[in-house]
Amino acid sequence: MVTIKMIAKKCGFSAATVSKALNGAPDISAETAETIRNIAAEMGYMPNSAARMLKTSRSYFFGVLFEDASNKGLTHVFFSQILNSFKHRAEELGYDICFISDRMGGREISYVEHARYRNCDGVIIASVDYTEHAVTDLANSGIPTVAIDYEFTSCGSIQSDNLGGMEALVRYIHSMGHRKIAYIHGEDTAVTRNRVASFCRTCAALGLEIPESYLIPSIYTNPDLSALYTKQLLELPDPPTCILYPDDISYIGGMNQIEKMGLSIPEDISVAGYDGADVSQMLRPRLTTLKQDAVRMGELAAEELARAVEEGRTYIPGRIVVPGELILGGTVKNLAP
Repeated sequence: MVTIKMIAKKCGFSAATVSKALNGAPDISAETAETIRNIAAEMGYMPNSAARMLKTSRSYFFGVLFEDASNKGLTHVFFSQILNSFKHRAEELGYDICFISDRMGGREISYVEHARYRNCDGVIIASVDYTEHAVTDLANSGIPTVAIDYEFTSCGSIQSDNLGGMEALVRYIHSMGHRKIAYIHGEDTAVTRNRVASFCRTCAALGLEIPESYLIPSIYTNPDLSALYTKQLLELPDPPTCILYPDDISYIGGMNQIEKMGLSIPEDISVAGYDGADVSQMLRPRLTTLKQDAVRMGELAAEELARAVEEGRTYIPGRIVVPGELILGGTVKNLAP
């Protein structure tokens, strides 16, 4: 095992100087610190986590609270990208990650208790029911916390631009001559409420009247329900010319139903998704969708959580909104005169 004394002997600095350099002390010059870190890396030095925790009063662990209502777990297209990116950026910043839940060793435990048991310096919250007492208790526990797509007054927040993304999608479809636009949306969450509000507001600004029958609540990443509601929309006396889906995975159910009814995309019915999942760009025709920047959201979440931990009581929670990108596929027919 490589020790600080061994590194000091090889590089010609004192053990105290080596220790300071490896711990980022400000009184060590950048050049000296880089030299020492390079030599330490060449020698395969790994810091003793227990000793580092005693010295800094930090564990260098980030907790991850991820409870997916759709039971997709880490296969969830959108959140798996966020968590993977979060993990990589956290590691670059010197942190490891662990998952926390409300169960441990076969017994129930609060999120706060689990985070403290794991000595988490901070916690990221993603895809949960943010109104649950156990979640709000964690947000108000004093443990540095960053939420994805939700705002707590005491926590940092990284959000996809759901308002701007939906507006861009609707305005594009309108520019293609569509005036009868239906929206199958996800379950009642803050994200859904923002997207529905943006959809309705944008349609109103464009002078479009949206019948109640065109606005259908569903569940995210549920192709079966999307198929059912697609059939319902297309069997209306006055069906829409374009259907928006809650996410790209849900669209696949709608696509299958459209084909089952002997219709084609986009000749008979236009469609659009949301998320920008890779699979949507492998289908033919390629899906028109709003791609959320999940990778950037994960990176920013790690950086914001690290800032919350390092600034401590002086931390002012950041509110960062990450824009998406409109991906123009071949699923929206041009009806414009």
